[in-house]
Amino acid sequence: VPWLQQWQHDAQAAAAVMFVLIGIMHLVTPRKLTYMIESWLPYALELVLISGILEIILGLGLLIPAVRIYASWGLIALLILMFPANIYVAVKQLPAPGGLPAKAWYTWSRLAFQPVYIAWVWWCVR
Repeated sequence: VPWLQQWQHDAQAAAAVMFVLIGIMHLVTPRKLTYMIESWLPYALELVLISGILEIILGLGLLIPAVRIYASWGLIALLILMFPANIYVAVKQLPAPGGLPAKAWYTWSRLAFQPVYIAWVWWCVR
């Protein structure tokens, strides 16, 4: 169905843009994100930087047909690996990234959206 293929293509582009922008944010302001893991994982700054680089590379990979499937599985794995950090932030009622005041709805909504992002990336390559 042509309209569905166009919609899927648009979803791929939107996901690519989202992950590239989030990856850039990880690289530009990594210290605003280290609080999510620094108390329970070593090398918090390095992990934030690595995740940012991976988000950029894998996000761009969604736009390249030859590697799209690998990029999508990489992003899905990355989202799964990041999920415990989001759980930690919600359970500990930590502030939102960037030091915004703690809002329970925001931190818990991050948990709800993680499966949505995973489904989105998976659908992009179906």
